[in-house]
Amino acid sequence: MSRVCELSGKGPMSGNTVSHANNKSRRRFLPNLNQVTLISDVLGKSFSLRISAAALRTVDHRGGLDAFLAKAKDEELSVDALKIKKEIAKAQAAA
Repeated sequence: MSRVCELSGKGPMSGNTVSHANNKSRRRFLPNLNQVTLISDVLGKSFSLRISAAALRTVDHRGGLDAFLAKAKDEELSVDALKIKKEIAKAQAAA
């Protein structure tokens, strides 16, 4: 399982651990990923996604999963999130 957010595309970054003596050694900064279940209002289904805490706050701020995916760029979304986005778009077009 990769350490990449399914909605924002946020992944690991690299940097230095700096000691008190200013010695530097490489380290990784991992994103704060959480397994959450989000509900689509249009489809009436729930989806289990592994997203970052920052993406979860953005989903809440934009008004839910449907609104978030409508504004999200396709390059940042995972394959599963793209499928959900297309399902939502198809259901909104039919309604």
